[in-house]
Amino acid sequence: MTDTLRPAETAAVPPDTPAPQAPSESRTLKRSIGVVGGTLLTLSCVTPASTLFVVVPDLFGSLGTATALTIAVGSLLCVAVAFCYSELGTLVPSAGIEYAMVSTMAGRLAGWLVFVLSLLVVMIVPPVIAMGTADYLEPVLHLDPSLAGAGVMLLATLAGLLDLRANAWITGVFLVLEVIAAAVVAVLGFAHAERGPGSLVSMEVGGTGGGADPVTAMLVVSGLAIALFITQGFSTAVYLSEELENPRRNVARTVLATLAISTVIILVPVVAITFGASDLAELTGGDISAMVTAWSNSAVGTFVSLCVALAIVNAGIVMVIQNSRVLFASARDKAWPAPVNGLLGRLGRFGSPWVATLAVGVPGAALCYVDLDTLYGVTGVSVTAMYLLVAVAALLSRRGTHRHAHAWRMPLWPVVPVLLIAVLAYVLTQQEASHLLLTGSIAAVATLYWALYLRPRRDTRWLVTVPQDVREPAGP
Repeated sequence: MTDTLRPAETAAVPPDTPAPQAPSESRTLKRSIGVVGGTLLTLSCVTPASTLFVVVPDLFGSLGTATALTIAVGSLLCVAVAFCYSELGTLVPSAGIEYAMVSTMAGRLAGWLVFVLSLLVVMIVPPVIAMGTADYLEPVLHLDPSLAGAGVMLLATLAGLLDLRANAWITGVFLVLEVIAAAVVAVLGFAHAERGPGSLVSMEVGGTGGGADPVTAMLVVSGLAIALFITQGFSTAVYLSEELENPRRNVARTVLATLAISTVIILVPVVAITFGASDLAELTGGDISAMVTAWSNSAVGTFVSLCVALAIVNAGIVMVIQNSRVLFASARDKAWPAPVNGLLGRLGRFGSPWVATLAVGVPGAALCYVDLDTLYGVTGVSVTAMYLLVAVAALLSRRGTHRHAHAWRMPLWPVVPVLLIAVLAYVLTQQEASHLLLTGSIAAVATLYWALYLRPRRDTRWLVTVPQDVREPAGP
């Protein structure tokens, strides 16, 4: 039985129970973007170039020549995840999509835990990316990474207060620049290849004294959490489901198109870098800007670095836009005390949830001063656990009335979600104990909040709703 409520179902609530209110027109996000606009916004959130230049170097440092293989395996896992998101996202098209669809299929507590995990991700990922800005402004300006990251987060917050359609065009222009930067890296890497395709499965990483250490299968499995993080942004297409035209059709198209495009933009340059690095030590060092300069000249290196810096700013803008929708939806679904719900649910003059935008952007600036390894670790654990719970929801998505609902349906159900659950559970067991403990502690506190505040007020709190206008079947 689901605890999720739709506006048309409130009549079924007993007369002595306060009925949940359907979102009013002022609290309903405006449908203004199609598949192209949604894909541009979501690709900018994946931010392939900044992910390539900021996150991938850490994988080179631990996995060496196995980096491309690990990302490829992670991308295959993400296809299964994309199927789950696409089916559930068209069944439950809500701005708070992960928690809305898990609440609908698996109950309120499961949905609440997914919300907490998604909140960790949306709060941590933008500052992680933003802190890479300083490295790529180095050719023209020397900045402290934390200060530069905080500045990017504040700039992104201001941009996030604007109209969504305007931001789609802004981020689209920036996206073109970052794709050009990734393409330059790919062309130069292949043109200066030092090794062949066999290196992609040689499983070596630079060791002490200039030697080579083997990369074990367990290291690759452990690295899958970060690999999932690398392409994680594709799932945020569903955060825009309340603002996409014809969501029953366009959510799936946007999710799958974004995953395919972002995988190509990230994986091809990674293969080129693996081929083009002069030796294993340079590859393990992961200084992509230095490699580009060595392959060409300082002017090209500077151009690529500045494109990446713009890509990071672009990613910050889109992440703040999309992540603020999660907080907006949680307030509409009454996850917090009434004064907090009222604040987070406010829409500004441009139709954006301005308080929720500030609540994402300002703490994100503060997180730029937290240890980066801790942020990476917690994000990897949170993304993996969140995907696991989404897969569980997908396994339950064809029960009862949901079996005949109008929605996009994944192929090979239930095999896909069952295999995904097994693989992700194993990946979690291979993560560092400290990161598992920290993330688990946050989940435990969230469970206490559920038990002591939300559950006793189940008739007036955490009433997960789906906007009425998205419940109609899609046209032919």
